[in-house]
Amino acid sequence: MIQNIRRSLADLLGEEYTTAVCRARAALTGEDFQALRAIAGEPVDFYPESFARRQEELMEQVGRQLAPPFADTEDGAPTHSYRAAQHSFAAPLGGLGAFRIGEDGHLYFAGKSEHYQIPLGHDFPGYGLIEKAKLLGIPNATHNNTRGFITRTLERRLIAAANGLSPSDPELDRVLAKKEPGVLNTVINLETGSLAVEAALKMMLSRFYTIDGAPAQYAGRIPVFVVMADNAGGLAGNYHGTTVLAQTLRGLWPQFSAAAEKSGLYKVVSVPINDSEAFAAALRRWNEGKYKTAGFCHEIILMNYGGIRLTQEYLQQAYQICRATDTPVLCDEIQSCAWYGGLFLFRRYGLSPDFVSVGKGFPGGVYPASKILTSAAFDSLSQFGALVTNGQEELASLAYLITMEFIGANGPHIEEAGRCYHQRLQALAQKYPQLCTGVEGDAHMTALSFAQVEDAVDFCTRMNRERCVDISAQAYKPNCPPVALTKLPLITTEPMIDRLAALFDSVLAEMAAGKEAAQ
Repeated sequence: MIQNIRRSLADLLGEEYTTAVCRARAALTGEDFQALRAIAGEPVDFYPESFARRQEELMEQVGRQLAPPFADTEDGAPTHSYRAAQHSFAAPLGGLGAFRIGEDGHLYFAGKSEHYQIPLGHDFPGYGLIEKAKLLGIPNATHNNTRGFITRTLERRLIAAANGLSPSDPELDRVLAKKEPGVLNTVINLETGSLAVEAALKMMLSRFYTIDGAPAQYAGRIPVFVVMADNAGGLAGNYHGTTVLAQTLRGLWPQFSAAAEKSGLYKVVSVPINDSEAFAAALRRWNEGKYKTAGFCHEIILMNYGGIRLTQEYLQQAYQICRATDTPVLCDEIQSCAWYGGLFLFRRYGLSPDFVSVGKGFPGGVYPASKILTSAAFDSLSQFGALVTNGQEELASLAYLITMEFIGANGPHIEEAGRCYHQRLQALAQKYPQLCTGVEGDAHMTALSFAQVEDAVDFCTRMNRERCVDISAQAYKPNCPPVALTKLPLITTEPMIDRLAALFDSVLAEMAAGKEAAQ
């Protein structure tokens, strides 16, 4: 059961800071200090009963037309690829929790949390604290050398959570002082997941080519990035962002990559999924002669490649090999962070990465705000080596703290709902063996696997168009396992999961009947 919590800005940020903010606002505007102080101390219900009740009511109406359609022909000015992918009928006119009303007036369930951005749904009541912060005049815009109190507080709390500590634990100060690899104690605030990963890749490269031309640790060696392979042994199994370097890791820009490899600038190699022996062989091969592994980059659940889950045993063995060969590890949690009671999936696996990229879920879709968490051992870039002007936004940091506070209070619900959903989809896969081969992923990020690509596409199309449940199939990727990808909001309850499973069941039954009729 989801637990409502009540918090004020003073509860989250402390009396001393909020008092200072109120005094500054009063000095700037002439507003009454005591009235401002009352705003800072007024609690907000994060999940009031009325909001919770409405979620259950709306779940029963998914697929229905609840509002008049918006008959508009505005096409915008997109690229050709964006125009081809556009589905304006489902574009949001409004949203509440796990739901939105599309331009066609129908009620949609956000079955992928709006592409992994809204773990707490649209218009989450807890984010009302952001509006109170605006009333107090807390500026959003800061810069690297004027990082605000909220951002500095968030940095410390992220490091505490990444190390399984409470923010008040005395051990946190000892963690922050450590210099060895595998201890996360440093944060760089960026704006997108791509830039967060790019910062990690640059720190890996800085051991071969320094940003200022100074001697590098592995000068003269060719850096080799190790990534997850696709099922054909290629590079399409991984996804780490949209910068040029990150895109070459997944096989894009092939002429550029070939030229870089030919010149000895860097090389990318892939390792088979969940194959420990092959991983060990690859790291032996690429730590000989002129080559040196620059880093191992992985997600835990390959949500851009069939939702395949890397096993705990495989990753723990891979990390041991990486530590023995001085190979830094990037655990890319842009898609998985903030979807578990403990916030980070890598902690459930017992891993000690050198870099963790986080974003998407933490700011709850309110602001773009990603981070790279790293070890002081790899703190090799100047202030301008990994910089975005808007990376230190105070209200974005407040959104993080609100999300973390709610998830911290609702760990048991999150874990139980995730198990429930995964089990429901397992049961559906077993019920329709003529269509499904099982499930992939984990908890809220569960993918329903199909035997045929055409069936996966058909299922997702029917769910999107006829049942108004937003899910997708990665039919555009070669060698990608055919799955229906989902990622439910954390506020999804078990009755809502039952209703969703019933909608899935109805479509699978139609598809199975159609196959039987065709035979």
